This record gives sequence, structure tokens and C-alpha cells, in this order.
Amino acid sequence: MTPLSQDKERAGGETAWTVLDAANDLGDTRTVDACRRVIDADLRGEPPAPSDMEVVIAFFN
Repeated sequence: MTPLSQDKERAGGETAWTVLDAANDLGDTRTVDACRRVIDADLRGEPPAPSDMEVVIAFFN
């Protein structure tokens, strides 16, 4: 069983991939850059910067 914080980090990486596709389509470079940083952190096994996660999550609002 994985700890809850690890699940949230993984969800952030998966969400960032989804947002990255949509942001690329819209030409939203600020969001694309934030998504890339979140994905990079996820691949390194590190937590993403909270400010980058805010950008990723705000994309849906």
C-alpha cells in the first residue's frame, strides 16, 4: 500500500499530462511550462512545486 501523499503526487503527474495536452492545443505556454515541471518532478520521484500544481489545477476552473 502506498502512502496517501505518494498517491497525491502520482495524481498530480497524471493530471499534468492531461492538462499538458489541452494547454498545448490552446497555446497556453504558462500552463505548458508548469505541467512540464510537474511531470519532471514526478519522474524524479520528487514532489512538484505547489505553485506549479496551482497552475495545473486552475486550468480546469
